Amino acid sequence: MADQHTPRSLIVTLYGAYGRDRRGALPVAELIRLLAALGVDAPSVRSSVSRLKRRGLLIPERTPDGSAGYALSPDARQLLDDGDRRIYDRGTPILADGWALAVFSVPETERGKRHLLRSRLVRLGFGSAAPGVWIAPARLYEETRHTLRRLQLDPYVELFRGEHLGFAATAEAVASWWDLGAVAKRHEEFLTAHEPVLRSWSAGRTASPEDAYRDYLHALDFWRRLPYEDPGLPLELLPEDWPGGRSAEVFGELHALLRDAGAEFVRAGGTG
Repeated sequence: MADQHTPRSLIVTLYGAYGRDRRGALPVAELIRLLAALGVDAPSVRSSVSRLKRRGLLIPERTPDGSAGYALSPDARQLLDDGDRRIYDRGTPILADGWALAVFSVPETERGKRHLLRSRLVRLGFGSAAPGVWIAPARLYEETRHTLRRLQLDPYVELFRGEHLGFAATAEAVASWWDLGAVAKRHEEFLTAHEPVLRSWSAGRTASPEDAYRDYLHALDFWRRLPYEDPGLPLELLPEDWPGGRSAEVFGELHALLRDAGAEFVRAGGTG
């Protein structure tokens, strides 16, 4: 994606990985140190933090020693909590779980909201079943409800749960609702970038907490989008040799190997 590994994306990833474990705000000086390890300079950190503040995701807050810092807003915490269920707990999708349907109607005078609604449903993992009718696995319902309410788009949408009864076979229908080829390509890109990293660590690589932090943040920054591009369809609806299972395994193993080791580098600033 276009914003992968940008300063703003990496800041969100950092807060998601480590920012919720701490008491109080993350000092600006610490943000600059932690982003420098990822190749981001201080001016880029400051401008990205300002944009995240304007979006209501970060709120300015003094640390106990009086330093300037930023904490997650309640909306940002809800976003990250919703994201955790996708990123870390994919589970095994079951066809019998059914589908969530989003049916919307937006007046012509509010075309901007129509565009926002469509783009947000896509980012949540919905596929387009028909004009104004969007579909996703039923387990995405709660997150969808939270997101639409947060964006004040809920007056335009009705949400339903149901099952697919035909007329096309469900596997054929799914292939028209989502671009599965594009989703598979993203999984393959993740594997190309991060499977060699996993092999290196699994082979007993000796490296510093900073190395673990850097490799983990880069993997998480890429991976955290994939469960939104890939809605998590049941295996029986996917093409053979689907790469999603392997990419989930690679991320899971990197998470187990590197997350806590990287936390040592985060704590090294003496502010955790």
